[in-house]
Amino acid sequence: AVQLVESGGGSVQAGRSLVLSCAGSGFKYNYCLGWFRQAPGSEREGLAAVDNDGDTYYADSVKGRFTISLVNTNYTLSLQMSSLKVDDTAVYYCAAHDGFCNGISGETFYYWGQGTQVTVSS
Repeated sequence: AVQLVESGGGSVQAGRSLVLSCAGSGFKYNYCLGWFRQAPGSEREGLAAVDNDGDTYYADSVKGRFTISLVNTNYTLSLQMSSLKVDDTAVYYCAAHDGFCNGISGETFYYWGQGTQVTVSS
């Protein structure tokens, strides 16, 4: 079975950077891994996705600030976040589905990690 475990969350000041990691396991063939976040009182938001063919997708809200990367050999997914804003405060989730990526709609992802809290202070 596919398992996803996030790490790297924490508290940081606005303008700083933070890297989130997701250790994946159980993938068999093609797969898509993505990052999502959900702030209190807000809907879940898709941020970025990448598949084992190297295709990437980004939400406009994070394009240019966040970078997603994937190491296929050990299914390690990362999210490099820079120029963080207070509005980036949320629980961040790693998610995945079988097959190549076709966007970052949360409805297409069915494997989810437990989430990691990111808090950005002013």
